[in-house]
Amino acid sequence: MGFNNPAMPWRELERRLSDRELESVNSSSRGSDENDSQIWPLRRVSFTSHGVRRFKAAIPYAELHTHSHFSFLDGASSPEELVLEAERLGLEALALTDHGGFYGVVRFAEAAREIGLPTVFGAELTVDAWKPEENSTLDVNPRDPSRVGTTDPPGKRLVVLARHPDGYASLAALLSRSQMAGKKGAPRLPMSELISAVNRHRGDWALLTSGRRGAVPTALQTEGISGARRELCRLIEAAGNDNVFVELWHHGDPSDDARNDRLADLALEQKVGLLCTNGVHYATPSRRHLAWAMSAIRSRRSLDEIDGWLPGHGSAHLRSGLEQARWFSRYPGVVEAAAELGRECAFDLSLVAPNLPPYPCPNDMNEMSYLHKIVHEGAERRYGPRSAEAIAGAWQQISHELALIEQLGFPGYFLIVWDIVSFCRTRNILCQGRGSAANSAVCYALGITNVDAVSLGLLFERFLSPERDGPPDIDLDIESGRREEVIQYVFDRYGREHTAQVANVITYRTRSAIRDAARALGYASGQQDAWSKSLDRHESIRSRFQSGADEQARNFIPEDVLQLASEIENAPRHLGIHSGGMVICDRPVIEVCPVEWARMADRSVLQWDKDDCASVGLVKFDLLGLGMLSALHNAVDLIADAHDVEVDLGALPQEDEVYEMLCRADSIGVFQVESRAQMATLPRLRPRCFYDLVVEVALIRPGPIQGGSVHPYIRRRNGEEAVTYLHPLLKPALSKTLGIPLFQEQLMQMAIDAAGFTPSEADELRQAMGSKRSLERMERLRYRLYEGMYERGIKEKVANQIWEKMVAFANYGFPESHSVSFAHLVYASSWIKYHYPAAFCAALLNAQPMGFYSPHSLAQDARRHGVKVLTPDLNASSDQATLEAFAGSADGVAVRLGFLSIKGFSEDLALEIAASGPYEDLEQLSRHTSISQKQLEALATSGAFTCFGLERREALWAVGATAQSRPGRLRGIITGASAPTLPGMSVQEEAISDLWATGIAPDGHPTRFIREELKHAGVVTAEELSSCNLNKVKVAGTVTHRQRPATAAGTLFINLEDETGLINVVVSRGCWLRFRAVVRSEPALVVRGRLERHERVANVIAERIEKLEIESAIPSRDFR
Repeated sequence: MGFNNPAMPWRELERRLSDRELESVNSSSRGSDENDSQIWPLRRVSFTSHGVRRFKAAIPYAELHTHSHFSFLDGASSPEELVLEAERLGLEALALTDHGGFYGVVRFAEAAREIGLPTVFGAELTVDAWKPEENSTLDVNPRDPSRVGTTDPPGKRLVVLARHPDGYASLAALLSRSQMAGKKGAPRLPMSELISAVNRHRGDWALLTSGRRGAVPTALQTEGISGARRELCRLIEAAGNDNVFVELWHHGDPSDDARNDRLADLALEQKVGLLCTNGVHYATPSRRHLAWAMSAIRSRRSLDEIDGWLPGHGSAHLRSGLEQARWFSRYPGVVEAAAELGRECAFDLSLVAPNLPPYPCPNDMNEMSYLHKIVHEGAERRYGPRSAEAIAGAWQQISHELALIEQLGFPGYFLIVWDIVSFCRTRNILCQGRGSAANSAVCYALGITNVDAVSLGLLFERFLSPERDGPPDIDLDIESGRREEVIQYVFDRYGREHTAQVANVITYRTRSAIRDAARALGYASGQQDAWSKSLDRHESIRSRFQSGADEQARNFIPEDVLQLASEIENAPRHLGIHSGGMVICDRPVIEVCPVEWARMADRSVLQWDKDDCASVGLVKFDLLGLGMLSALHNAVDLIADAHDVEVDLGALPQEDEVYEMLCRADSIGVFQVESRAQMATLPRLRPRCFYDLVVEVALIRPGPIQGGSVHPYIRRRNGEEAVTYLHPLLKPALSKTLGIPLFQEQLMQMAIDAAGFTPSEADELRQAMGSKRSLERMERLRYRLYEGMYERGIKEKVANQIWEKMVAFANYGFPESHSVSFAHLVYASSWIKYHYPAAFCAALLNAQPMGFYSPHSLAQDARRHGVKVLTPDLNASSDQATLEAFAGSADGVAVRLGFLSIKGFSEDLALEIAASGPYEDLEQLSRHTSISQKQLEALATSGAFTCFGLERREALWAVGATAQSRPGRLRGIITGASAPTLPGMSVQEEAISDLWATGIAPDGHPTRFIREELKHAGVVTAEELSSCNLNKVKVAGTVTHRQRPATAAGTLFINLEDETGLINVVVSRGCWLRFRAVVRSEPALVVRGRLERHERVANVIAERIEKLEIESAIPSRDFR
């Protein structure tokens, strides 16, 4: 959706959007065709063969035992790297057999398909890992079955290859059952269950006896040939001779020859297949050191500590058929046998793609007829009857969309989404569809979106077109606090066998890579932590240290740690859960992709991420939790209770006062426009109508507009730049945005108007420009575009400029429909903030964590708007923040903090205390609830016992004695509850107590208490920055944010907060390097620098930064 910034400097993007030509020094050197091709930025696609040269294979061979780094802390190469090396070596086929799953098979299949390498899918199963150690007499104390934390993970191994798609499905189901029978990271598969499954699926799988930890080789080593024969015969009895293969491998160990001889004799004796593999764990020999380091990380030991467990010869890499033939010259035919089995088992992963389940329609209707019925009912409510439609062309558009939906076979998809939205409505859960779904009149009629695509003239083909690969993408935003209800409804409605949540692959980032690399290299834990914390969380190790710009940090961390960390950076570490992705299948999902336990209790997750699911054809539904919807719902309820006013979020009046508030950048807490960049843009854009908010949402992408940069749209809107069009044919598409393309739909309309593209062709062009597509496809569409422009009389020079504009904009553009959906929430949250600031503040506090600002900053903003924020009170507070009458507060109501805001309080405890009140004394609280002494002390520190006439120090004394009274003890026997005369707390001490107990000091910002000292030192307040002289200034405050966008050339943006407001500080890369130790860790700063002010937006360009000594502070919220 354009969150990735263009592969060109902002200056160049700005020039192209403004239709300005290149400087003369460059323009003279431009040709036509040759340089036109260079305009297109070469974007990194998901996989490319990089022109790898395939060796002519003298001896055919297929590697059938291969681990990628999706064996998690075992393999050292990606599936793509393995495919490239296999192609270079001329292999007949390649199998991916990661431990316990199909984690990397989609990437593996995509890469292999790109270069035409046959693929085999399998896994290395771990059997009997949960059994107790053989020398243990305590059956109740099994070995730790997890692979992580042990030098030699327990259990026996067996490599299983799927012979065809049905074998793939049955193997995926077996993997799922083993994962779900165990725990996260430790599947449970008894040998008896494996044998039973092999017997049931005889002919579906090929079984390889695996390597050193295989059942047969292990028995050979511990029991001799009789034990190996016994284990092999078990497999033969279950699978049959044709499906069992004895696996030979040779890694240069002195014992390899003797073992292989005995295994070969055994295979000949039992008349089963004999083949060779190399037990591959990395693509090339150069990766062996990384593989050993990953083994150390997995075992949570250093390389020195596990040295005895590491192979003596690093040769577990891919080999060619010729090299394998040399290693196994004593065993004729084993190399060819591997190639033959590889060819037999090879198939394409696309063959396993499932469909959606049939939707249960009433009255024997089919899906399409039922969709027609409910769409027509909704359209009559939205647009009126067909004979008297409120919006011209609405019914014609709906008929067009329904015809295309039927043609593409997607009625079931729309019915499922409608069903989920209908459930939300029946449960009073706020939700809305967003993204390109808002381009659809059908989605509007169904109530999936709240955007009228017909009246806004949005292109339906941006959402769905005949050329689209797969179903459309509808994202549903749901109240974050109630999303779990919706997820459980989907599980119950379609069954857990057919529904699953999508994974999120957790990869190594800067700090985790440094920490684990240092541990593997044997450095102390204190050094590991110090080095990892010295780096920015989001900055690449490679980009940071390859330039050598930060010599101090470079010298601080040893070179070997940096080198190893840079190699494991971005490698998969484990699986997490996607924020909202769910898939629904017409057959058991475990037959498509294995399912395993997630870290979260009672949650299971697929082994694939969202991109993998989309690639295979799994239909994904995004049920995304949106905190602002929870906040808005809560605000509406609070307003109804406190003011007896029913607010309809869908019918809010458009008011100049609300837009004036936004023009002042008074937008803390407002959806989408509360960030530093948005608040800097609002006074420049000066929104005056709803569509201005649509533009505002689209203008700011992470990175391009920063410092003194101003988007050309703003310059044109403010009369600083003329409105121009490269050609009159572009005016219909660009007139509403003053000649500057802002939305992806405009790119499509430009192609339609200037080159005669059909809407479907225009969407194909958009996808090719903004997605990971082949250059061949891009060139074909480019030729078609130029051909159409030529036919319409557009000259070559102008055509080139139009192409430049489209290419520059393609990845920066934002869907207009998405902006419209979000703009509704922008206005709704702005309206409530303006009219009901107390309810707005309370709702935001109840929806935490969300947004840019901490609860303390939100409370400070509410205070600046006249809202009184009250500390918790045992008999006045609820579990969450509430409103109560207060004469000295805006609108006559104050915000009363709830028990959930208190340190150490869970949601259950907060509800329990609120439900058990009111209380007569501390003893009743202690006896009737499950509160602990620490939690009692936190309540006392927050001032919650003033209802009993106890000041904070007295309350702390009293709770120490009250802890003696518990259920089961006699009431009234507490001694020492009355405190001696204690000094009261000062206002500053109360503020410190508030910050410690609740994170919110309603009336005591830390800088307030040192203002005289700061004033004496020449420090100005945030409020004074709007009127003081443009010169060198000195500011101070607590740090609320640090943001260092990847595209900002090292510039850091800091927000400071004092008692009067927020201060924007811009820290150049040079200043950052000079004061890095202070800037990155201190909670409060003093900054001296140059003041810049433009259209009521003030920035301080930092020159010197020092630590500000304060009594207490709030942790900052740092962003990339």
